[in-house]
Amino acid sequence: MGRIYLVRHGQASLLADDYDALSAAGIEQSRVVGRWLAARGQRIEHVVMGGLNRHAQTAEACLGELPGHAVPAVVDPDLNEYHHHDMVARHEPAFADRAALQARLRASANPHKEFQRVFAQAFARWVGGEYDADYQLTWAGFRARCVAAIERVAERCGSGQNALVFTSGGPIAAMAQHLLGVPDTSVAALHFPLFNAGVTQLLCQPGRIGLSYLNAVGHLEALGADAAHLITYR
Repeated sequence: MGRIYLVRHGQASLLADDYDALSAAGIEQSRVVGRWLAARGQRIEHVVMGGLNRHAQTAEACLGELPGHAVPAVVDPDLNEYHHHDMVARHEPAFADRAALQARLRASANPHKEFQRVFAQAFARWVGGEYDADYQLTWAGFRARCVAAIERVAERCGSGQNALVFTSGGPIAAMAQHLLGVPDTSVAALHFPLFNAGVTQLLCQPGRIGLSYLNAVGHLEALGADAAHLITYR
């Protein structure tokens, strides 16, 4: 049976000018994933990642902890995250100006909590389907794209090889929704609790993919209280 490890990218830089770059915590989270894989002696025949900078940085930090690893990474843009800024701007047009959203977050007592509040409302509008005409890419279209991407990875793995896939929370939630048959009204419950550098394992055989576990962070929790800052969602 083949195994696919879906790794959500490490923490990005929410309040920085360039969100698509890992924070210092994000780099360390990614290294911890690599050390966890190395300790397991896990053989990896395939590495696939989305085309975003945070995916590449997560892969680089993680793979750097795997001694002797030489499998080249294949970039698949279908593993990219949806455009959250466009989604938020459709919900609240004032935030089409990125500076306006950044100013709102910086003025908040808890910028991460404020972002989650705005994001949750925008996400519900997108997934709900009522306003599909407002978006270049609907949730259904995004999910189909992500499922097709993981089916291609599973085809490479066959029934006995392993793949490491670096992607984002949206694609992982979309794949889990598809595999579990979760309705659109509940997909946020899959998406929002996903941890940075969390690992989801899929098992595959030719023509079949199953979800083994979702959003595991035991590799981070095992570091103890001194590493509590590595347990992040955003």
